Amino acid sequence: MCLASGGTYSTNIGGVTLYFSKKAMEPVQEEQTSVWMCSNEGCSCWMRENFSLESTPDCPICHATMVKNFKMLPMLQNHHVKTY
Repeated sequence: MCLASGGTYSTNIGGVTLYFSKKAMEPVQEEQTSVWMCSNEGCSCWMRENFSLESTPDCPICHATMVKNFKMLPMLQNHHVKTY
């Protein structure tokens, strides 16, 4: 494996040279987000509250009642979701 300038890596596998680049990634901004979580302990289903089409949804996986909670989630850009 060879390190070139600018964080680019190359390696030769079977006579083919592959290049990889390590770009600096911006940290993902998170925010406290209201979510619906499945009340069934064996089910890990959850959804953002503003993505729900019902005022009190049932779990789409196991059909149990969902309860409101909060999660730290990545911020969404330009989310124009209508709430009814």
